[in-house]
Amino acid sequence: MTDITMPKLSDSMEAGTILSWLKADGETVAAGDELVEIETDKANMTYESPEAGTLAIVASAGEALPVGAVIARVGAGAEAPASVAPAFEVPAAAPAANGSAASTAVAATPIARRLAAAHGVDLSALAGSGPRGRVTRADVAAAAGIAAPAAPKAAPLATAAAPAAPAAQAALGPAADGVEVRELSRLQQVVARRMAEAKATVPEFQVQTEVAMDAALALRAQLKAAASEGGVVPSVNDLIVKASALALREHPLANGSYKDGRFELHPRVNVGIAVAAQDALVVPTITDADTRSLGSIATEARRLAARVRDGSITPPELSGGTFTVSNLGMYGITAMNPVINMPQAAILGAGATRTVLARNTDGEITDRHLMTLTLTCDHRILYGADAARFLATIRDLLEAPLRLAL
Repeated sequence: MTDITMPKLSDSMEAGTILSWLKADGETVAAGDELVEIETDKANMTYESPEAGTLAIVASAGEALPVGAVIARVGAGAEAPASVAPAFEVPAAAPAANGSAASTAVAATPIARRLAAAHGVDLSALAGSGPRGRVTRADVAAAAGIAAPAAPKAAPLATAAAPAAPAAQAALGPAADGVEVRELSRLQQVVARRMAEAKATVPEFQVQTEVAMDAALALRAQLKAAASEGGVVPSVNDLIVKASALALREHPLANGSYKDGRFELHPRVNVGIAVAAQDALVVPTITDADTRSLGSIATEARRLAARVRDGSITPPELSGGTFTVSNLGMYGITAMNPVINMPQAAILGAGATRTVLARNTDGEITDRHLMTLTLTCDHRILYGADAARFLATIRDLLEAPLRLAL
């Protein structure tokens, strides 16, 4: 008999919440079968059985447990305590209106479960389009006859966040004066705690510059014209990611971290892209962005953003970032001061590209496209001059962007 403990699914994970059991208590399972869906500090993911045998569930769905706590046992003669909750209990989501108990046994993303509960869709009747046949939000939306979330027209970096479904955040009921109080999800709690820690512990400062984006926009237009039908065309945000990655290679301190009184300079350039999920900010990582082509960065960014939206993103895809890019330009925001994603040395905030009047070299008035970039830095590892040189390199690469296409 083998104890199955709450796994440590990311470097920063301290505890996890059991969302649902995918196998029944007492059911015979094979090694590699998906047993349980767990909410971590980075994502929701399934955990597989380490061996074959009979499953005995120890911790019920909805429980938040520290890493290392026993959640089940598997093997010959495995027995669960009498207090074990019924298998397949799904927290904060009512059963489907048609009363089908099988819905909770189906492999589905948490968002899909909540949407199915809200619209009375039987998950067991759906063919999942996600990884390993998981039912996604789009599958449920199609079955319910409602509009599926539209893919963003701009870069996936700050995908528009849909309003959270009522079950996504447990309502605690009306408070005084009719104020509605909602419980934060574990991911929201982690984001709130880390942002507060960053503001309290990191001596941060910002440097800002204006970038003439005319050449970069012209390059993107050329890439779009040359792309095959259905091919992925790099977005402005993909250009920013590539420029940042090349600049990080030239300025290793910006690709480092301050930890325990020392500088840690990372050998790989892994750029995180901030994506607005349904109820939190998620930062998947484009690994080795400095050696990738623009096309590879564009393809990977879209893949990661799609996995964030359908809830299938995994902790490895959210780990290892050495720098972060956050873009609110698609919302018309001209500038932003982003909060550092600890323990990274810096984060880059990008605003919208806007048209202004300027004089060219001949003195004639012409249109120019400007974008504001703001770099938030940890002053313990990056000083003002370091930050200025790093940001100037990003600006220079975007203003003369042929190096980005190499």
